[in-house]
Amino acid sequence: MKNDHKFKKILAEWPTLKRLLKITFKNHEWMIFVSFLAIIISTLASVIGSLFLQKLFDNYITPLVKSANPNFFPLFKAVLYMGLIYLLGILAVTLYTQLMAILGQKVQLKLRKQMFSKMQTLPISYFDNHNYGDIMSRYTNDIDTLLQMITQSLPQLVNVIFNLTFVIVGMLYLSWQLTIISLVIFAISIIFIRFLTIKSSFYFNKRQQQLGRTNAYIEETLTGQKVVQLFSHEEETKQSFFKLNDKLRIYFGKANGYAMMLFPFMGNLGNVLYVLVALIGGYLSIKHYVPLTLGTIAAFLQLSKSFSQPIAQFSQQLNSVVMALAGGKRIFNLLDQKSEVDEGKITLTDQNGNYSWQKDSNSTLLLGKVEFDHVNFGYENDKEILHDINFKVNPGDKVALVGETGAGKSTIINLLTRFYEINDGQIKIDGINTKNISKESLRKLFGMVLQQTNLFTGSILDNIKYGDLSVSDQQLNNAIKLANLDIFVNQLKDGYNTIIKGEGNGLSQGQRQLISIARVAVVNPPIVILDEATSNIDTRTERQVQQAMDNLMQNRTSFVIAHRLSTIFNADLILVVYNGRIIEQGNHQQLIDKHGKYFNLYNNSLVLD
Repeated sequence: MKNDHKFKKILAEWPTLKRLLKITFKNHEWMIFVSFLAIIISTLASVIGSLFLQKLFDNYITPLVKSANPNFFPLFKAVLYMGLIYLLGILAVTLYTQLMAILGQKVQLKLRKQMFSKMQTLPISYFDNHNYGDIMSRYTNDIDTLLQMITQSLPQLVNVIFNLTFVIVGMLYLSWQLTIISLVIFAISIIFIRFLTIKSSFYFNKRQQQLGRTNAYIEETLTGQKVVQLFSHEEETKQSFFKLNDKLRIYFGKANGYAMMLFPFMGNLGNVLYVLVALIGGYLSIKHYVPLTLGTIAAFLQLSKSFSQPIAQFSQQLNSVVMALAGGKRIFNLLDQKSEVDEGKITLTDQNGNYSWQKDSNSTLLLGKVEFDHVNFGYENDKEILHDINFKVNPGDKVALVGETGAGKSTIINLLTRFYEINDGQIKIDGINTKNISKESLRKLFGMVLQQTNLFTGSILDNIKYGDLSVSDQQLNNAIKLANLDIFVNQLKDGYNTIIKGEGNGLSQGQRQLISIARVAVVNPPIVILDEATSNIDTRTERQVQQAMDNLMQNRTSFVIAHRLSTIFNADLILVVYNGRIIEQGNHQQLIDKHGKYFNLYNNSLVLD
């Protein structure tokens, strides 16, 4: 049956289920225990209430019918007791439902916190290799399926198990003969459902295969219609299609026929069992084959109806568990990812804008000298995309990286900040291998302004202060002035308190870059990395952005992915990147005099991306 397949899936994901249960139970044992107890009470109340029907009919209703002077008080008292039993069951259901809802929310909150905390430790390569929508789905859809499993599926499965157990015990208590008859009828029904399921599944598969063949034939005929007509093959083509279509019609009919029998039968299995037990029980009682009272038959019918309902629920809840385990596996896949490795011991200290290297008790003033020494790199170890990168940058120099799209300029920049680890060679800052510098300190060295500017929900002021929330008013004003922000922010109704939403979609690309420049200026980094805009920016704003970038680069070691001729002309060092190699380096005049790649790019106006 389908449930066999579901059980196999659950068993295959046993490590995931075990881990989920461990997270669910940890620090919530009392909630689990009380919920478990409440489930038992609710199922017992339901079964006892059904059994009470026997007493109600045989001890109260039947004598009253036969009595000439009936006394209804005992009946009302019995009905009250029965009502209290059902009320206890309702209260127990309410209790475990509420507790499991609270537990589900707690587990959901815990997992989301763990996932978000883990995300902060993952290397950039993880986000490059995974679709953002897929990552977001783990925070939303996958977490929601787990919540449904904890709040609904697991309690329902436990409830079904106890319910079936207590119902069968209750049925045996009332009449072991009717119980056997009911189980036989139920088994025959299950066999029939199994038969319908197999047949329906078989013909649905056949239908889909035939539909594929028919569609393929139609497509083939449409694309080759000229050839069909050229060779006068219209009649043969038509007959072939008719044969395919007839087979499709047959499979459609059989698949739908079995399905139309299956679903109504499954939906009415309880009613079928109810009617058959009533007929057989009544017949056996009338013929005196089995000593059955009216109360016994009424109570048994109530239990038999309760017997079939949990079976359908069981199948539905297994579906939810299978889905939740798939979601749980994806969540744990994220949580089990290796965090970014950081073995660096050397740190960076900042005293009023004066940076120093700190190792043990030794302190050395930061200069800002950068060196790539025979660096090789590939996103995959066996596929290098940067080959033997060598260059030296003196403190305060401006470096322009030039080359066509995909040459490797951005990759070189990403290696500076150790967003990716190199395969061979060394990257040094002031003679210190960057692998020996803690990543937190290393990244404090750099301020980055890229074309794709990321702003966060909040005010413009919040975004400027993002890198240093404790920045002084004087530092803040200096950063705003450096970035020429007043020019456009003062035109906004709420000025610097203007709320940015959706990554600043209400602002132009140039305006977002100006805010990004101010954000970098606030933290006053010794080295800056800039990616000049090439499009989607008006001339006036472009001048403001360029001026702000020039201001930011003053007295700092600077790396620029250059697109503007003026930036390239003024660079102290131009690195010409081609197919993952630096094929030329020098200043503008030196490279022009070489008559090499740069000379050709310049003359063909290809320096600009």
